[in-house]
Amino acid sequence: MAQAIPAARPHMIREEVIHSARTTVAAIASLLIARLFHLPEAYWAAITTIVVMQSTLGAALTTSGQRLAGTALGAAMGALLATYSGSNLELRIAAFAAGVFLAGLICAVLHLSRNAYRFAGITLAIVMLVAGARPPIVLALHRFIEVSIGIAVALLLTALWPAPQSAP
Repeated sequence: MAQAIPAARPHMIREEVIHSARTTVAAIASLLIARLFHLPEAYWAAITTIVVMQSTLGAALTTSGQRLAGTALGAAMGALLATYSGSNLELRIAAFAAGVFLAGLICAVLHLSRNAYRFAGITLAIVMLVAGARPPIVLALHRFIEVSIGIAVALLLTALWPAPQSAP
C-alpha cells in the first residue's frame, strides 16, 4: 500500500525557493567572475559555489578553509607529479595513485579534515588526469583560482543574503 507524501508547509516551500534563488545567483556570479578572468574551465567556480552554498555561513566558513587547503594541496601535488611523471600513462597512473594516498597522509598529519582530503583528491585527479595542451602547473593554478572564486563568492553571498531560519 502506497503511503501518502505529506504536504509541504508553506514556510518550507518559501525557504526552498529562497535557497534555490540564493544558490543560483551565487553560481552565476562565480561563473561570470571566472569567465571575466578568462579561466578555461570557469564551470569549476560555479560547481564549488553550489557545494559551499549548501551550508550555513558558520559551517561554510569552517569547511571552506579546509576545502581551500585541500585544493591547494591537490593542485600543488598534481602539478608536481604530472610534471615529473610525463606523458607515460602507466607512470602517470602510478603517480596519481601514490599522490591520492600521500594526500590523505598529509591531510592527516596536518590535522586537515576529510573534507580537505576530498578536495585534494578531486583537484589532484583533475590536474593529473585531464589531458590538455597546457602545462600541469597552469592547469593546477587555474583550478586553484576557479575553486577560490567559487568559495569566495559563496561565502560573500551567504553573508550578504543569509538563509532564512527554519520555523518550528
